[in-house]
Amino acid sequence: MQKNTMETFWSFLVSFWVDGVGIGQAPPAILGRHQFERVNRKLHGNLVDYTNNHGKDRRIYSAALGQKRDMYVYLPPGYDPAKKYPFAMFLHGAAQDEEFFFQAQVDQFDQAIIDGMLDPVILVAPDGSMNGKASLSKPATFWANSRAGNFEDYVMDDVYNFMMANYSIRPERDFHAILGPSMGGSASFALGIKHRDRFKVAIAFMPLLNLRYVDGNGDYKGKYVPEAWSFRSRMRGLEPLGTRKFFVLRFGTLYRPLFGMGNQALSGLSAINPLEIMEAYDLKDGEMDLYISYGGKDEFHIPNQVQSFLEVANKRGIKITVDYDPNGQHDLKSGNKAVPKALEWVQTRFHPLKNIAASD
Repeated sequence: MQKNTMETFWSFLVSFWVDGVGIGQAPPAILGRHQFERVNRKLHGNLVDYTNNHGKDRRIYSAALGQKRDMYVYLPPGYDPAKKYPFAMFLHGAAQDEEFFFQAQVDQFDQAIIDGMLDPVILVAPDGSMNGKASLSKPATFWANSRAGNFEDYVMDDVYNFMMANYSIRPERDFHAILGPSMGGSASFALGIKHRDRFKVAIAFMPLLNLRYVDGNGDYKGKYVPEAWSFRSRMRGLEPLGTRKFFVLRFGTLYRPLFGMGNQALSGLSAINPLEIMEAYDLKDGEMDLYISYGGKDEFHIPNQVQSFLEVANKRGIKITVDYDPNGQHDLKSGNKAVPKALEWVQTRFHPLKNIAASD
């Protein structure tokens, strides 16, 4: 009886949270080997388990983190090791782990391939949580190297190299995409730009693209006005990033575990800020195919960050495809609504390369 009570409480707590910055991860209590097999039976492709979620420890070892880490790999229908496939890396959002892909995303990609919306592609969904499981108190790593661990090295070296060594993936960057929601969208742009020798395509849903945004009065929540905004010069731990259903996410909760809250925190934010990375790494038009999806009613004021990012990108002559939903929020419903358009767009990038792949 006590276990059921705790599971009910956990379900309520996670449901309360996932309507906010996390966008839809169910409680881990539902997982097991039977659940994995049930999900796989419904797929037309095949999900490969490199986790400790389903009765056996199959995790890969991360030299960058010095520990084993969970990961799922999706193989498309009719996967043939003798052929070469496009590759996509899915980075989950804050307060999530690899289970989010398993529970809420893999079936969408699988169905898109069956429906002809997306050419067969190999996907990997690693765990980028701080301590190996979704957390409310330490929700975000931003897939970055920080005092919390070398998460950029983990995903760009350990995971990427593992996939290239063990699966039949096209080696050219033109066939590689990196994508994710919220924190994962921020990291997709940041890591994609930094590692554009490996990735040509980056897709970001409701992403944090200017982590240091403030308006002309120093207010993060202040409405974006072109050329009137600025970069944050002071960290305030209790300052709210946004509110949903009475839950307040504060800057300290999100960033203190990574960088602290003093001047070093601003330096840390700059180092992982997609807007500043775009400039520091001198991204030029045509070097990457970039896609942003966001909503006008985002509870965490994502439009401010996206619009300031687009302003700077436009000044640099960088063309970016944007899907804007004026009623979109920072939740699973809005994210799922945005996925088909994003897949239709990425198909226009991968499909013309299909003839190249067939001739190899």
